Amino acid sequence: MIKPGRVAFSRMEEVVFGEPAAAAVAGIAERLKAKRVLVMASATLDRSGDGVAAIRGALGQRLAGQYQGMPAHSPRAAVLDATRQARAAGADLIVTVGGGSLTDAAKAVRLCLANDIDSIEAMDGLRPGGPPPRAPAVRQVSVPTTLSAGEFSAIAGVTDERSRVKELFRHPGIIPTAVVLDPAMTLATPEWLFLSTGIRAVDHCVEGICATEAHPFADAQALRGLALLAAGLPRVKANSDDLAARLDCQLGAWLSMAPLATGVPMGASHGIGYVLGAAFDIPHGHTSCIMLPAVMRWNLPANAERQALVAAAMGAPEASAATLLHRLIDSLDMPRSLSAVGIGRDAFDRIAEGAMGTPWVPRNPRPIAGPAEVLEILELAA
Repeated sequence: MIKPGRVAFSRMEEVVFGEPAAAAVAGIAERLKAKRVLVMASATLDRSGDGVAAIRGALGQRLAGQYQGMPAHSPRAAVLDATRQARAAGADLIVTVGGGSLTDAAKAVRLCLANDIDSIEAMDGLRPGGPPPRAPAVRQVSVPTTLSAGEFSAIAGVTDERSRVKELFRHPGIIPTAVVLDPAMTLATPEWLFLSTGIRAVDHCVEGICATEAHPFADAQALRGLALLAAGLPRVKANSDDLAARLDCQLGAWLSMAPLATGVPMGASHGIGYVLGAAFDIPHGHTSCIMLPAVMRWNLPANAERQALVAAAMGAPEASAATLLHRLIDSLDMPRSLSAVGIGRDAFDRIAEGAMGTPWVPRNPRPIAGPAEVLEILELAA
């Protein structure tokens, strides 16, 4: 049987890796002929190292200002604050230096600028299902300092504070024009954050490989990305100054996004993780640490052959993929259960109901008909 497919390539123009971020960003800004650059940077990163200052210095007269203070999960109000600053600065390029929430926030800022949005209520118009929003005119360069890899997607995850639900805003034009992977920029990232977002990238690889809609183009990148991450993360844990290992992890995170970027859906680990993040403030890296092995165990009757590919990429083709993932997460000292992050069975019904409303749970490779099946997975992760 011939299986049809379609791979649509993104509007990203370049990825620069292994070069100092300041010089790379300045060169990209010059190539893009940017004149008014707004830097959106992690305040913690700016205080704990000189990387952000070096980028500001390299931009010189192009620097139009800096936004700091984006909370986790990119709440709408903070996105609007950054939008107002970008509008006031007359920004024609946004450079993000930080993790996934900051990267996604800048994508949403660019949509807000393009569509004249200046209120939380007006952001409802960016939801899927309505008229398509206008394409952003302001471009974005991303310098990631974690491994969540959102810089490689045309999706912005933004939390609506009114409902405490994380929503996905989509537009092909919001993917960053360029990404700079400089492992030195990750040295100031807290170890738990770097390693846990590495497991988030592992989750991208694994759920992409195990999806019923997987295809060879995405497989090739996700399998290589998984191998880089499975080997690189323990090396970083053993020696935090190992820049080569950190770059391997960054490259693995980049490759991990191939399934999502080419139309392969994620599964229940991502779907349940959205609820844990938005409703319980659990970092997304930790949600993957907790949920991915449990989801793999629950899915095994439906995709054992695909899970064998995961085990092979992790260097142990005869082993259980769920066991290998559990061991990797354990070796990094990450949380491995819902109870470890303070979530008890009294919250399971709420989580299960919310998960059914996410984009990914209905597309899990083992069909999930309703909350009862989600509860089975939660019990495995309890």
